Amino acid sequence: YIQPNGPTHKYWLVYDIDRPGAAMDWSDRNCPPPSITAMNPANGHAHLIYGLKTPVRTAPGAKSDPLRYAGAIDSTLQQALGADPQYSGLICKNPLHPHWVVAAWEPRLYTLNDLDSWLDLSAAKDRRKRLPAYGLGRNCNLFEQLSQWSYKAIRQGWPGYDQWHAACLQRALMYNAGFPCPLDHQEVGHIAKSVARYTHARFTPEGFSAWQAAQGSKKGKALRDQLRPKLVSLLDEGRSEAEIARLTGQSRQTINNWVRGLK
Repeated sequence: YIQPNGPTHKYWLVYDIDRPGAAMDWSDRNCPPPSITAMNPANGHAHLIYGLKTPVRTAPGAKSDPLRYAGAIDSTLQQALGADPQYSGLICKNPLHPHWVVAAWEPRLYTLNDLDSWLDLSAAKDRRKRLPAYGLGRNCNLFEQLSQWSYKAIRQGWPGYDQWHAACLQRALMYNAGFPCPLDHQEVGHIAKSVARYTHARFTPEGFSAWQAAQGSKKGKALRDQLRPKLVSLLDEGRSEAEIARLTGQSRQTINNWVRGLK
């Protein structure tokens, strides 16, 4: 057995097919031909290996959109092939070992667009839904879960970087433990480090206060625009600012500011 991919990039998409004839029935399922198949001669089970022309970066700094696209292809192809959803992909049969029956099918390396053209990705395109917890889908889901948690969690005391990195790693390991087939510790560590670096650099007390002020200003303007016709009508009736404040449920200072804005 070999480890086909390193900790920072995915060079090969590998699928574990646990049924006789696995090395050839991809054609019956209208799936793309593998680059290589390595079959167990004793039972006909096989690993199907697809080579990627451009490796998918999974390390810190990887862009989320290409990673999610690759994850959607990975999980959709797994389902189309009927491959084992519990397979981690960490190791696979060594195609160079004489024990396996090996066949080469597609000589060209695949682009993600090539694989996409064989598949129906409609179920995986909704960004509001997480991908199946398989293959690269686990990387995407863990990154998204950890990012969403971190945006609020970092505001709890604004910890220093080392403490924050440790908190992100602990949370990432907890999320990873919930996957049917967890990522290895090294991959989890890369994702935790990426999220910790980003949020610690971008989220600061000063920046959060400025964001809150901007949000409050937007909400105040929207409310003023909504109540503007009523405000004008009450002013035309000769109502005082105190009366208008009582009738609209706003503070007297807010009404005073709005009235001055009308002039």
